[in-house]
This record gives sequence, structure tokens and C-alpha cells, in this order.
Amino acid sequence: MDENTKIELLGKLVGSKELPILIKERKNPYITTSIPPKQLEQYLEDNWELDREFKHKIRVRRSKTLDVLFEDKVWALFAQIGFNFLNRDRQFHLPYSKDDPKLTQQIDVFAKDDETILIVECKTAETSRRGDFKKELEATAGKIKGLSNTVRSLFPNVKHKIKFILATHNLAISEEDELRLKSFGGVHFDEDNIEYFNQLFSQLGRASKYQLLGNIFADQEIPEMENRVPAVEGKMGGHRYYSFALEPDKLLKIGYVLHRNRANVAMMPTYQRLIKKGRLKSVRDFIDGGGYFPNSIVINIDGQSLKFEPANTQVESTESRAGLLHLPKKYRSAFIIDGQHRLYGYADSKFRESNTIPVVAFNNLSREDQIKLFMQINENQKAVSKDLRNTLNADLLWTSKNYTEQFKALCSRIGIYLGEDRTSPLYNMISIGEDKKPITTQAIQNALRRGNLLGKVTASKIESLGTIYNGNLDDTYDKLRRFLNLSFQYVAENVPQEWEKGDAGMLVINKGIYGLLMVFSDIIDFLIAQKTIDPYKAQAKEIFDESKTYIDPVIIFLKNSDEEAKAELKSSYGSTGDTKYWRTFQKAIHDVYADFEPEGMAEWFHREEKQFNERAFQIIRDIETHFKQHFKEKLEEHYGRKWFERGIPPKFAEKAVTEAFNKNRDIDDEEKEVEPWDCITIIVYREIAMKNWQNIFERDYTRPGEEKRNVSKEQKTSWMQSLERIRNQNFHSYSVTEEELEFLENLYDWLIKRSIQNKYQAESEE
Repeated sequence: MDENTKIELLGKLVGSKELPILIKERKNPYITTSIPPKQLEQYLEDNWELDREFKHKIRVRRSKTLDVLFEDKVWALFAQIGFNFLNRDRQFHLPYSKDDPKLTQQIDVFAKDDETILIVECKTAETSRRGDFKKELEATAGKIKGLSNTVRSLFPNVKHKIKFILATHNLAISEEDELRLKSFGGVHFDEDNIEYFNQLFSQLGRASKYQLLGNIFADQEIPEMENRVPAVEGKMGGHRYYSFALEPDKLLKIGYVLHRNRANVAMMPTYQRLIKKGRLKSVRDFIDGGGYFPNSIVINIDGQSLKFEPANTQVESTESRAGLLHLPKKYRSAFIIDGQHRLYGYADSKFRESNTIPVVAFNNLSREDQIKLFMQINENQKAVSKDLRNTLNADLLWTSKNYTEQFKALCSRIGIYLGEDRTSPLYNMISIGEDKKPITTQAIQNALRRGNLLGKVTASKIESLGTIYNGNLDDTYDKLRRFLNLSFQYVAENVPQEWEKGDAGMLVINKGIYGLLMVFSDIIDFLIAQKTIDPYKAQAKEIFDESKTYIDPVIIFLKNSDEEAKAELKSSYGSTGDTKYWRTFQKAIHDVYADFEPEGMAEWFHREEKQFNERAFQIIRDIETHFKQHFKEKLEEHYGRKWFERGIPPKFAEKAVTEAFNKNRDIDDEEKEVEPWDCITIIVYREIAMKNWQNIFERDYTRPGEEKRNVSKEQKTSWMQSLERIRNQNFHSYSVTEEELEFLENLYDWLIKRSIQNKYQAESEE
């Protein structure tokens, strides 16, 4: 390369001083420019919009196109993460031919630091689809050597590691293109990778660069690193381990955290939480203030046997040995099982190279054993979230001999597939690991286990096969994921407005997906009963094709429901809400196909009518008011001013006094304070009545028809127990039966209206 070309190329790169301003421009979703006021109308006609008016100029702006927006996002990521020499704009071309310098390749993103150079090609699509990169990758394969030679001649004093990255947005890459990319050492980043590293940067700052380098240079050597360390070799839990102290800077270079995130899906199983920014800052401040952590960071050295040279002098009475351990001099060779915050706390610390931290290193632990160790360590620390535990179960329990554990793994794997596969309509909508999304893996697991798709198992045996589960876990997973993907896709395509609302709507939430999964299971049950399909012989597409007819009424229901009806359905909570969605979808099908009548549906809707609830609740309130007034009058009449102390059984009196005291502690207005008598419940009124039965309450509280002498007071007051049971039901989810309402009406006529009487009351009036 001649000197003029070199100077021209270097002039198109920007360094650290200019980066802050350019980062701000690149992160701005708009292109802006300043114009004379007289040109405003012309710009507005060309789809610009007014941004700001100045004294002599006007600033206008226009939204960046998707390709520019994504390219700028990638550029800004590398600029922020620590690459300090980047292309100024999109007009950066590198020669790739020695023979003809005019043959050049336009470079979307060029990023360089002291050791590394990245050449990035960005590709985007408006909607998610599979990309075809055959021509581009074959062309790049022929140019990459020439591009590398050009770059090395630009920066001749350092032997940089050079990496080509294909960065895509909304474009999946085929296996064939992956192989083409790997053939010349390239790597693929999709928008999940870019988002992950942006998120990691927001938490770690420039320390996130270590994770990036580990990702793109996995297993490549770090030649300048001193890797020998004094260590003690031992055995624990059947595994060999090494204990030593190491400078954080070295561990940061070889370390990698297996974050449970879509960006690391190719490295499954993964298990770590994403680092928390607040916690990391507190760790860094603690270290820089002279603090230290005596507990060890736990790692696993993967993929190779460690070289350990025992020292000449050993202690014979112990199983451990002292010696010199040779750590691998490679990126992403040490996986951090525990202690990521402690390690990354050193990333920007002044003690990064001068301190040492204690490390316990295992060698070649299986990923399953790493997960088990991670779970054990975290049992007594911050709880592992249910979604993360469910996600880990997909890998940890898949090969278990325990059928119950196998089912947990299967359900988790189905949830992960639906949430992470780009072809799934639930892509990016399911909480995988600790990514918080509208739908949880637990909701999917609940529906799959409660329906008939999987059948029933115990730990030791299969009690009954499911409509999809045939005893083979892999076959079941493959067929079930395909069937569910097709079914959800069918719903999503036919009610796009509701589906695209996500958790702002009434469908793409836990209850909605639970209801759909359950009704999909019911439809297959119905098709089997009608002898329409044999699910063990039929392919997933065949089962779906037969199911569509019965999914259609659910789609019609979703289309025709007004906003009030949708809001009412969405407002049901907990397991009641799950069931309400499911039964509502069942009824939508039944209303069109009368012979579709799943077990329990009719009974549930009968209970749901709740036609007697309002009247029942009013009667109970009236009876409670009557008890409160009448019982007090009768006790005062018999005991005088000591009526409370003498008339109420001691343990209930003490409980009422305590409850009143506790309630009044939170009440500032004296007029709203309660008395112990206000805290008496129906069941306590019964205890009061039985304590004072013959002398005070027998005449007024023996139900008409139960006046016989041989009936005990416990039996004569049992009606109060029935009253208490109905009173304690949740009237939002419970339906009062016709018999229960009749019982309450009889009590009302006797106690409140006095239209019926027992014989004692009738005799007293005579």
C-alpha cells in the first residue's frame, strides 16, 4: 500500500477525542441538519420535520432508516465498550487486492483497540425471516485475506487479532451460512447479541469488553499472558480442584460468564444471572476503599486437562498437594460459576493488576455439574428465580431416570423453544432465565401438566401416556413444539391486533396462553374420541390441520368480544383467572359445535352464574348485625356491666381484645377505632351461645323443628357453623348454591323478619 492511500484511509478513522460527539450522533434515532429558514418548506415536503428554531438557522430532523439505525447501534456499542479507533462514516472502503488497489470493500463498522480489530458487515430486514447470505459470504471469504493484509499494513507495529462479524437484525442465519462464516473465522451476531452486550455495557461499563472478547475469540491464545500460578491440588465431591490466588486482570481475560440469555443460546445450558449495576458499583467502591473478599471465586476450566507440576516438598499426611498450576492462555477458557460480581468489581479498579483474589478451579466439570454447583451455592444466597430454575431444568433434568423430572425438563424446553425460536409467534414474549417478559415458563408448564397432552407419570413409572407423549421424550418434544408453534401461529395471524398488544391486551399474557394451551389439548381429546386422528401416527401438521376447525370459534370469539368483555375476562386473577380463560374458550367452541363438551365445562358455568351470591351476602350481613346487637343485649341483661368478661369464653375474649388492639394501632382517627366486641365472628357467637345456652340463648337460637330435649346444644347450634362456612367463601370466585340460599332465606325469615318461630318463641308470645 502506498503512503498516500495509507494517509487517506487513516484520515477516515476517528480516535478517542472525537468519539463522544459521534457516539451521541450515532445513538440519536434521527438524522439532523441545520438549514436557512427559507428552505424549511422544501425540507418538509421531503419528509423532514421541524426540530428546533434558532436566530438565523432552523434545525430539521428525519428518522433514520432501519439499516442505518442498526448499523449506528452496532458502531456505538463498540465505541462505548472500549474500541478507540473507528470509521467516521459509511464511506469507509478498504482495498483487498495487492494487484489492483482500486478494488475495495465498503466497511459498515471498523473498530480497533490496542490488540483487536473488528470488521463488521450489517444486514437488516423489516420483518423477521431467514436470510440468504451465500453470495456475500463467499465473496467475503475471497476478500478476507486481502482485507487483513491491508489492515496490518495500516497498523504495522502491533500484531492485532482480526475478526469479521456478520451482524443481523430480523434475519436468521442458516446452518450452511454458519459454516461458510466459520470457514474464514467469522462470527455471527444477531440483534439479541447486540442487545445483550449493550445491556452488559450499561451494567459493567467497559468491563463488558472482556465478555465480548471471550465471545468472539473463544479458545484463541493470549500470548503475552503469564499463566503459571502457585496452587494446591485437592479432591472434593469426586472432582479434582485447584486452589490458588490470581490477579483479577488475568482472570478477567480468560474468564467467561454463562449468562442465561438468548445471546448465549448456542452455549446451552447456561445458568448465570445478568450482573446488577447497583451491586457492581458497590463492590467496586468497596474494593477501591481498601476492602476485600476472602471467599473464593469458583470457576471451571473447560475443554482441556490442566498441567500441574507438584512441588518437591509435600506433606505426606494430607491428600492435597502443593505445586505450580499452568492456566490456559486462552479467551473463554474459565467459566465463572460463582463470584461474577466480585470479579467484575475489579475491572475498573486501580487494584486490578496489584491485588490477588482467591480462586477454586475445577477441571472439565460437565455443564450439568456446573449447574448443580451453581444451584447449591445459591441455595443460601439470593433465591434462584422460578423462571431461571425452570430454564435450568430443561438441561439439568432431561436425562434423569425420574419421570417427573423428565416432564419438568420437557415443559421447560417447550417454553424455551416457544420463547427463543424466531419462527414462534411467542418469540421474545416468554421469560427465559431472568429475562422478564409477559409470559412465564411456569404458566406454560402448568398448562402442559394439567392438560392431557403429556399424560400422567410418577417418579418411577408412566401411569398413562398423553395424547402427544408416547413414552419417548425426544419424539414428544419434536412433535409437540411443532404442533404448538403452528397452533399459536394460526391464532396470531387471525387476531393480529389483539396479539400484537402483548401484555397490554387480554391474550398474550399468562392466563391467555394457559387457556389456549388447555383448549388445544381439549381439541385433540375430542378429535381422538371422534376417531378423526391417531396422534401417535399423525404428524404435527396433520394434527394441527384437523384442529383448525375447532380453533376457529375461539378466534371468532376473540374478534367479536368488545373491550368491556375483554377487560372483564382479563380482570380475573390467580388460578381462577387461568380457569376462566380456559372455560371461556371451551364454551366458544361448544356454542358452534354442540358435541364438543369437555368434562366439567357445564358444571363450571353453572357455578359461575353466581345468581344467588348478592342476595346471600346481604342476608349474612343482616344476620351478623343482628347477632352483634342481640347477643350484647342478652349478655348485658344477664350479667350487667361485667357482661363481656363473664359471658364470653376467656380464650375468645382475649383474642378479640388483642385483635382490637392491633387494628387500633394503625388508626389515627379515634372515632374509627374498634372495640373488642367488634372483632367477634359468627363462630365465636356460637361459642358464646353454647357457654350460656340454657340460661340465655336456647330459647332464641334453637332452629324451628330442633327443639327436642335429646338434641345437644352442639347439634342445635351447628347451623351457625354452616353460616360461618358460607360467610368465609370468597364471593368473587365462589357460587352460592340454590340449597345454600334457601338455608339463608330460612334463617332470615326466622331471625330478622320473625315470620317463623321456634316453639319457645311461640310459647312466650302466648
